[in-house]
Order: sequence, then structure tokens, then C-alpha cells
Amino acid sequence: GTCYCIYQPTFPLNEILKMSDTNKLASQSSETKGQFLIDHVCNHYSLLEKDYFGIRYVDPEKQRHWLEPNKAISKQMKSHPPYTMCFRVKFYPHEPLKIKEELTRYLLYLQIKRDIFHGRLLCSFSDAAFLGACIVQAEFGDYDPDEHLDNYVSEFKIFPKQSQKLERKILDIHKNEFR
Repeated sequence: GTCYCIYQPTFPLNEILKMSDTNKLASQSSETKGQFLIDHVCNHYSLLEKDYFGIRYVDPEKQRHWLEPNKAISKQMKSHPPYTMCFRVKFYPHEPLKIKEELTRYLLYLQIKRDIFHGRLLCSFSDAAFLGACIVQAEFGDYDPDEHLDNYVSEFKIFPKQSQKLERKILDIHKNEFR
């Protein structure tokens, strides 16, 4: 039987869904389209705003590809099962304030945080400081001098090359602008 493994440790979808021959997904024909798998994952987590997400896989040459929803999964894979696929944000919304679901907002936040950490989103120093402060706010809540000691930002890795100057600016914004 075919085995699809979905694993994304930074999303709440952090369990490995291993499909056996007895599982409904694994028993699908070799013509099962990518959309079936995307819908399966979204339905498993009751994710309604599906349009922002997709499934990405890495081919044997270590190239990343998006699973195409309208093509058979078997025709897209260049290796043999088990396949490792990641459920990820494929499209960022043009108007994020119109997102209705908390889960969608959370998954978008996690993807942005991950992309920043891995250096995939580049920005100016001031934008980096503001984004870093937003991440610190989301992770730690409002600044509290009793809880947040002088080095609390440096203990939290946000950027791949996180300087003390950037950490001080993040701390300053978190401390003084997010109240």
C-alpha cells in the first residue's frame, strides 16, 4: 500500500499521520488527487479556511515542490513510499484582518515565525525589530518587569543572526509600545 507521512513540528499538526493499508487514505487508488490529501488533513483538524494551505514535499534531489491538487499524487512523486510531506502555508492572505478562524491565524503566525527564523523573510532593521517584538508579545504576553528579566529576548531565538542591538530594540518596543 501507499504510505503518506505528514509531519510539521512547528504547526499543531505535529503528529505523524502514518497511513496503513487498512486506512481509508492509503486504500485510495493510484489516481487519488492531491486535493484529497489536502482536504483530509484540513478536515482532520477542522480547518475551514483551506485556501491558504498546501502540502509540500521534497524530491530525491532535495528540491521542494507543492503537491498539485488536480494531479494524481502517484504521478507527482519521483521516489518510493513512504513519502514525507509538510502541511504549510502556500499563500499569505492579502487582507489578514479578514481571516475568520483563530486556527488559520495561528498557523499563519507559526509559518511567518518559522520563515523569519530560517531567514526566508528578509526585512530592514526597524521592521525586524517590530516583527520580533510582535513575536515576543505573542509568546510572552505584555511586558512584566517581574517576569521579564533583562535578557529575556536573547533567550528566545527569533532571527538566524540575532544581534544584541536588535534584541535591545525588540525589548524596547515590547516594553514600551505594546501595552
